[in-house]
Formats: sequence, structure tokens, C-alpha cells
Amino acid sequence: MEKPVITAYLKTFCGWSNGVRAVLSKYDLPYTEKDIIKNPELRFEMEQLSGQPLSPCVIVNDTMLADISGEELEQYMLEKGLVGASDKTTDVPLNAACTDEQHEAMVKLKF
Repeated sequence: MEKPVITAYLKTFCGWSNGVRAVLSKYDLPYTEKDIIKNPELRFEMEQLSGQPLSPCVIVNDTMLADISGEELEQYMLEKGLVGASDKTTDVPLNAACTDEQHEAMVKLKF
């Protein structure tokens, strides 16, 4: 099975971003990560490409998946036949909001 080309616009610390990372790791998929917290220009790029400001956003083979959880990403890739079913588990939830600690950590990175 040919691996898809993936670009992921993620936050440095984020429950949903960690879910996306976990799914990509679960299926051993290479991807380009664009951290929208450490680089505000990448956030602008994501917003222009997705047409909205929410993250994570993941481009899979030229298809933009905006404001997506790891759970939704996995479902999309399974439905499209981009990955096969896997018994591997992840060490983080695939559909979880950012914790207060993650929000605080991101605020500290901006200043």
C-alpha cells in the first residue's frame, strides 16, 4: 500500500494535535508537521488553505481535513483505503480537548 503524502498543522501542546500525531504514528505514516504556535506564519498559511481558524488541520494527498481529531483522521484514512485496520493502540486519547496545562504551556511559548 502506497503511503499518503501528509502535512499536519498542529499546536505544540494540544489534546487534538496529540491525537493526530498518535494516529500517524500508529500507522507509521511519515508527515510534515507545521507547528502553528511556534510559527504564526504557519497558522496564517493553515487559515488560508482551510478557510477557517481551527486546528488541527491535516492535508492528506491534497485533501484538506479542517478542524479534525485523531479519531476522525483515522476514520477518514480507513474509509479511503489509505491505511488498513490495525490492532495497535495509542498512548493518548484520539479525541480530547486541550488541558488547562496545555493551554498554559502554549501561552508561555508565545512570549
